[in-house]
Amino acid sequence: MGPNTKLHDGIIGIALVAGALLAYYSSVYFLVLLGVIGVVMVQSSFTGFCPIYYTLGKISKK
Repeated sequence: MGPNTKLHDGIIGIALVAGALLAYYSSVYFLVLLGVIGVVMVQSSFTGFCPIYYTLGKISKK
């Protein structure tokens, strides 16, 4: 497990927990955030393209 994998998992984990907490305490419309994250995760399993890995790759090359 490389450093980008750990960072990716941390970013996704924080986004999921934050979205759930915001939906519970603020507005149920934050569930859209969780839905978008889920859709991106499913599409990346089929296509192999993940926006977070792409961004981390661009950042780490600089």
